[in-house]
Amino acid sequence: MHFTPQYRRNALLAVVVVAASLLLTYAPATAQSSSQRLASPGQRVVADNCSVKYIRNVNIPAEVEGKIIELNFEEGMDIVAGDILAVIDDTAAKLALELKRAEETEAMLNADNDVNLEDARNSRELADAEAESHKKLYQEQAIPFWEMKKKELEAVRAALRIDLAEMQKKIALAQYVAKRNEREIAEYEQKRRRIVAPFDGYVETRVAQRGEWVQPGSPIATIVQLDRVRVEGVVDAIAFSGRVRAGLPVTVRVFSSSDRDRPVIVQSKLGFVSSELNLRRQVRIWVDIDNVKDENGAWIVKPGMQAEILFE
Repeated sequence: MHFTPQYRRNALLAVVVVAASLLLTYAPATAQSSSQRLASPGQRVVADNCSVKYIRNVNIPAEVEGKIIELNFEEGMDIVAGDILAVIDDTAAKLALELKRAEETEAMLNADNDVNLEDARNSRELADAEAESHKKLYQEQAIPFWEMKKKELEAVRAALRIDLAEMQKKIALAQYVAKRNEREIAEYEQKRRRIVAPFDGYVETRVAQRGEWVQPGSPIATIVQLDRVRVEGVVDAIAFSGRVRAGLPVTVRVFSSSDRDRPVIVQSKLGFVSSELNLRRQVRIWVDIDNVKDENGAWIVKPGMQAEILFE
């Protein structure tokens, strides 16, 4: 079938007219739907579907190889920073430390010893006096030249002995510093065999057993922090542009039971706002809040609970 040029122009014109009509028809609706996504100035910012998470959830590792000879915790225990959780066999480390302490004491005594230096100074004083006396005797022709020269050289040697004694004292002081550092290293090696709690927390999991042989990096226990937890969620970054920033006062509602009408309410400040948007054009935010215990001594807010963040 053959179409004339005039027919093709008319068909193209009809297509353009239809497309323009469709654009005019749907453009206002599209603009209206875009404007509806923007929140009104008075609308309150709320981040729902938030969840409670740990701030610190740490696997406590062994730092050295050896057998666990003490295990001072169980799952469910509250611990305090500095508590000794476990001890790895430190017999060799204790003996090495005693040896280094003895060597440090010896080096300290040598560094404080001034006997050689004082003896060298006294010897020089005597040698100088003898050299001066023999010089006068030689001038009086009472002794030969070589005897006078011998005393002068002995005086020079006595002066060199002072320099040598001072140098030996400096060497002894340097040796003392080295031995002191070796003792501190030995103390550190012994300390590494004592696994201590890095912060106040709760023993979530016990991994190791007493008598077990562990390697450096082997986990001993999992310690979590419960006195302070983190509530994390997302906020529409486009709808509430400029109204979500770190430091703003917020109200956190944590749903600790199935009754959502009786949440745990905590006042805090927004701690973090991500600079990156997700696929839904939302930013990640979080708030750290203080936890409280119930009448039975159990923490009320637990990681995994649902929550929401309301901006003031």
